[in-house]
Amino acid sequence: MRVLLVGAGGVGSAVARIAARREFFAHMVVADYDLARAEAAVAAVDDDRFTAARLDATDEDAVRTTLERERCDALLNATDPRFVMPLFRAALAAGTHYLDMAMSLSVPHPERPHEEVGIKLGDEQFELAGQWEASGRLALVGMGIEPGLADVFARYAADVLFDEIDEIGIRDGANLTVEGYDFAPSFSIWTTIEECLNPPVVYERDRGWFTTPPFSEPEVFDFPEGIGPVECVNVEHEEVLLVPRWVDARRVTFKYGLGDDFIGKLKTLHELGLDSTTPVTVPSANGPVQVSPRDVVAACLPDPARLGDRMSGKTCAGTWVTGTKDGRPREVYLYHVVDNEWSMREYGSQAVVWQTAINPVVALELLAAGEWTGAGVLGPEALEPKPFLDLLTAYGSPWGMREQG
Repeated sequence: MRVLLVGAGGVGSAVARIAARREFFAHMVVADYDLARAEAAVAAVDDDRFTAARLDATDEDAVRTTLERERCDALLNATDPRFVMPLFRAALAAGTHYLDMAMSLSVPHPERPHEEVGIKLGDEQFELAGQWEASGRLALVGMGIEPGLADVFARYAADVLFDEIDEIGIRDGANLTVEGYDFAPSFSIWTTIEECLNPPVVYERDRGWFTTPPFSEPEVFDFPEGIGPVECVNVEHEEVLLVPRWVDARRVTFKYGLGDDFIGKLKTLHELGLDSTTPVTVPSANGPVQVSPRDVVAACLPDPARLGDRMSGKTCAGTWVTGTKDGRPREVYLYHVVDNEWSMREYGSQAVVWQTAINPVVALELLAAGEWTGAGVLGPEALEPKPFLDLLTAYGSPWGMREQG
């Protein structure tokens, strides 16, 4: 297999470090708009199967040309959601498979944003599903940790653990701290603002998809392996848009453990207009320039990829499922925990980006081996879960299950 990896930030660099230990691919081009960053990601693995390239993710023609010139079988998108569609279309035009970890952006309902959906996450991608099916190629969307492994857990629960499912609730929490910073998000602040301040989406079988206000329906969830109780709130996330397409459940939700302080800072950014992606004019030494307030916020905060040495604690992603099995009520939590000390020691990557990065690498290996196959635009829950969970464990990153109730 030959792969074009677009994006050499924290997740992209972790992808390279994880893939370097596997034999399923012959060549991986690590591309980024910042060539030095791509070169650093390649240098870190010291493996002649990797090469670096400069590539603008918004330039569809350049991406398609690179895919064709490098004879790539797949494009792995490790950029933020702004660049999903040009990369998605370029892979379709080049006739390669495509994987991402976050889907095309949503647009809130213009009149009732906290009651009704507008353009949903992934809608733009699913509009092209027919073209992908006709091409015979697979666009595997939302194949990170959340979405990604959480969706695999949902399919596994439906196939193996339950006869009928009442609720599938993705629950994400951590006890991570970053020494020396009062506010240092462990993941892209651009993406964090997008998903946390947009109206969260909930699915109910009798109602379909609908929205609630940001940070609504708080609940305390007890996370495993020493993390403990964390208050979680509704957040917009792809799983709620993906799981109901392939898994029958009465209700699907996503809740994230943010904490009052983090929520307060996000609300302040919103009140000040600093979450906006619309450029504003600001003075500079060279005259007026156009900048996006959200990009300024991102530039002012530390790079999440470089926080690992200051981080401590664990992060947990998982899928909580309730329903019945053999006529009896059942409640389980399927989860994946990463200790930052371990991921830094073993891979030099902080826990959150490493946990995201391992899943698309596992998926690529399954595609290369022919264990996962398909055509069209598919989510992880559309494919057989057991090969994925078995291979994830073989990578040295086992998952867990806790019976509850």
